Amino acid sequence: MAGFTFTPLTPSAYLDRAAWVFRDRIAIVDGERHFTYAEFGDRAHRLAGALHGLGVQPGDRVAALCVNSHVMLELHNGVPLAGAVLVPLNIRLSRDELVYILRHSGARIMVVTAELAGLAAEIAAATGARLLVAGAGEADEYEGLLRSAAPAVTPCEDERGLLAISYTSGTTGRPKGVMYHHRGAYLQALAAAFHARLTAGSVYLWTLPMFHCDGWCFTWAATAAGATHLCLRAIDPARIWELLRTGGVTHFSAAPTVLTMIANAPEAGAGAPLEPPVQVQTGGAPPSPTLIARMAALGLQVTHLYGLTETYGPLAINDWNPAWDARSPADQAVLQARQGVGNVIADRLRVVDADGNDVPADGETIGELVCRGNDVMLGYYRDEEATAEADLAGWFHTGDLAVMYPDGYAEIRDRAKDIIISGGENIPSVEVERVLDSHPAVIESAVVGRPDDVWGEVAVAFVTLRPGVRATPDELIEHVRARLARFKAPKEIVMVTDLPKTSTGKIQKHVLREQVRAARSR
Repeated sequence: MAGFTFTPLTPSAYLDRAAWVFRDRIAIVDGERHFTYAEFGDRAHRLAGALHGLGVQPGDRVAALCVNSHVMLELHNGVPLAGAVLVPLNIRLSRDELVYILRHSGARIMVVTAELAGLAAEIAAATGARLLVAGAGEADEYEGLLRSAAPAVTPCEDERGLLAISYTSGTTGRPKGVMYHHRGAYLQALAAAFHARLTAGSVYLWTLPMFHCDGWCFTWAATAAGATHLCLRAIDPARIWELLRTGGVTHFSAAPTVLTMIANAPEAGAGAPLEPPVQVQTGGAPPSPTLIARMAALGLQVTHLYGLTETYGPLAINDWNPAWDARSPADQAVLQARQGVGNVIADRLRVVDADGNDVPADGETIGELVCRGNDVMLGYYRDEEATAEADLAGWFHTGDLAVMYPDGYAEIRDRAKDIIISGGENIPSVEVERVLDSHPAVIESAVVGRPDDVWGEVAVAFVTLRPGVRATPDELIEHVRARLARFKAPKEIVMVTDLPKTSTGKIQKHVLREQVRAARSR
């Protein structure tokens, strides 16, 4: 077959196109710095040349310890253009965790934004990695290398070759290196742009960490559309509302915990609902219907996405059915809270029993959600055992327990490790949390199991309340009992100021389980 019929897919191709088609359009706004797409493309190609000048060879790993910035966007293109492998580092991990990841990945170079230079210096000293600091004023070595380097590119020859290694948060063990290939990232970015309806007139606000699953591939998706990347270097609800009202923002993505911060910020009620509504993608944990309804009232239209680090971020979307427009707002919020269906490039989602057979699509029978397709990882880097454990006859084990509805939409009921078994009955913690969150006094909640001599386990809820609003534990328990089977209601409510969360905003239920077990033993 002639060579002109096939070009390997790689996500950096989107920038090459945008630098030509949208050359004069603003590609990146990062504080006071603005770059057109032509400038963005030139900088990414010069970064590839600079990496070559530092001795980077095809297949070498380049680590990035960066806040949301033009630097991180340039790395997402310049590293693959150099033929190297990007290792985006979670900036919220501890020094020891980051040292482990650098050693495990074998990264020889680490690029860091100035805000994190002190931490990066410690990591570099411990690992021997070459440190390259960006944004350090007159001593900005990164900018100096870009100015002096010639543009360069190492063509992608294998679209199934290694593009990036994204590490899991490692909350219950060592972080695992999830291997992404060029084809998967290219297609996942295309799906993200398609489902979010990104266009050249879009302004994408970076509330989502770019290090997290490579920004759910929106690092490349927004570029594919010719949209403007509006960088936010730290989560600040007041600043987010300022940009939502004055910055022309059309889209942003965030975990439900960040949406909760935005919805409950004082600035949320400081003006009329946003018009036209801003499109919001959420994932990482199931958002409650109550949160979705609150966001809608503020002019923030939420689309629920579902995925894992192992699936390049969101592989499923709660695709809106126009027939639902006639439903009440409360019913719509319940429908929107489901995880949905596979995205446009994914295989059909399945919910299976212990033998790998599909469970009935009745919205009640619980099984494990499994997936496969172009947007599923190559495997875990240097961990064949973990890769084999995740494989179910060619389908990836997500570890999420779900039900399948007759319309083909899936809904997560719990993580397999979080399900509470009380007196032989399953209590899905997510189901109880949604009811608690619907109470007007509650900001967010987390439900875990506590060992019990009679029932095996009982549910205990940790709850944060809105400032100035009171609710007693008995009142909250009765609120649940009125809406669910009585055995599902928590036996105890613990009022807390904050819930423990991972570096990516997920509630750390294992920490809460340890607390209730320690309290019981005392």
